[in-house]
Amino acid sequence: MASTPSTVPTVQLRDGEQIPQLGFGVFQVPPEETVEVTLRALETGYRHIDTAKAYNNEAEVGQAVRAAGLAREDVYITTKCFNDDHGHDQAKRALHASLERLEMSHVDLYLIHWPVPSKDRYVETWKALVELQQEGLTRSIGVSNFQQAHLERIVAETGVAPVVNQIELHPYLQQPGLRREHADLNVVTEAWSPLAQGAVLDDPALVEIAERHGVTAGQVVLRWHLQLGNVVFPKSVTPSRIAENFDVFGFTLTGDEVSAIEALDRGERIGPDPDTFG
Repeated sequence: MASTPSTVPTVQLRDGEQIPQLGFGVFQVPPEETVEVTLRALETGYRHIDTAKAYNNEAEVGQAVRAAGLAREDVYITTKCFNDDHGHDQAKRALHASLERLEMSHVDLYLIHWPVPSKDRYVETWKALVELQQEGLTRSIGVSNFQQAHLERIVAETGVAPVVNQIELHPYLQQPGLRREHADLNVVTEAWSPLAQGAVLDDPALVEIAERHGVTAGQVVLRWHLQLGNVVFPKSVTPSRIAENFDVFGFTLTGDEVSAIEALDRGERIGPDPDTFG
């Protein structure tokens, strides 16, 4: 499959790199389905794939990229260092192992998946990621599920801020305080579970906005993320939904509609609490 110019805007990262703002997530996609699903996403036009060691499908993501016939530089690949690989040497070994599974010489973004404060090794792990970037094994480095205190500590102890923090973020959990911290540190917000695993799709306010634009509630939520400046990567294994989630650039939410979505914030997580998980 030849590469075609993408309609997806990119977001500038603090290290000078750029990241496609809309990507495709493979969390909870079974390994046996990952090649087909990821290939379909790439054929749809996605050029940013978010995987992780913990998802057990890195190898299949790599296979899909090669099956698509795309040049390596045309696909943005993120993977993550999981909780059992915290520590300097362990984290460095973990990225080497991920690269072997992906069959790639580098990833575009490597993240600490969770801070795991109970282990208190995330600073040491972050120092390893700084070295991995210097070694050229990852173009950019970031974190996932870090709270404000975790972010402030790694910056204070290393002088290096992450380019992104990937956090649970959707209309029912908007995390305005943490997003302000990101803005202060020039850290891009990435949203995982951007549709709250479907929990928001029947919300009357979102349905009403969707009807006004002739789109679905899911498209409204993804458009909201994009207009906030978030990097977002919805996950689906359904071909029609994969295409639908990509078709979010033909309309714009008004200020009043954005305000109506902001009013839906309940502070409700569907995932684990980063202060205690791991």
